[in-house]
Amino acid sequence: MRKLFRQAFTLKETHCNIISDQPKGVVTAIASIKRNREQLEQYRKENPKFFWSLKPVSIPHQPLVAKLMTEAATNAKVGPMAAVAGVLADLAVKDMLSAGCKLAVVENGGEVAAVSDEPVDVAFAAGDEPLSKKFCFRLTDFPVGIGTSSGRFSHALSFGDAEAATVFCKTAALADAAATAVCNTVKGEDVNDAINRGIEVAKAIQGVGGVFILYRNCVGTWGKVPEFIKIKP
Repeated sequence: MRKLFRQAFTLKETHCNIISDQPKGVVTAIASIKRNREQLEQYRKENPKFFWSLKPVSIPHQPLVAKLMTEAATNAKVGPMAAVAGVLADLAVKDMLSAGCKLAVVENGGEVAAVSDEPVDVAFAAGDEPLSKKFCFRLTDFPVGIGTSSGRFSHALSFGDAEAATVFCKTAALADAAATAVCNTVKGEDVNDAINRGIEVAKAIQGVGGVFILYRNCVGTWGKVPEFIKIKP
């Protein structure tokens, strides 16, 4: 088994875990996140609506980070900040690949962007729920983006009550935004109805490949969801 290089990285609200097959991949990812965060913060100062809007806004041409956030959020019909973690992860992975990496994984606050020449396992986490950290998703089809939103175990704003709504796409940007849209609709006493509403939202967003919803100890899935692998105690 080849050696992999891993590093945790924190910058203000950004909390990342980076994995690469080359040491320069980690350095490249950190530089990418710093650069794109700086550009986004400057753009946000000049366009305050971009920060607080809960609905899609006009898509800017520059900077790229804001453009990609707005595109993903518009597709999912949510505000652009719903895609910020996913876009930063996507851009970091893109830069890692440009630097020659064959394995590039960036987890940013629970959102994951990954490209790899071998399977990658990503653990499922949902606070103190019984299923949390008991299994992982085995990723084999790349590129892949994973976004998870929670109405119970997250600092991010959600109008829903799901323990977790996890979405699988080709990009973490869309997965991040779509997970927010799905989670927003999962609520109410009728558990089956709530989960089905979330699934219908996921199905309506172009580019969503699959969804996994955990709500009140019940699970619903749709589409192409990666294989579940039990985590050994």
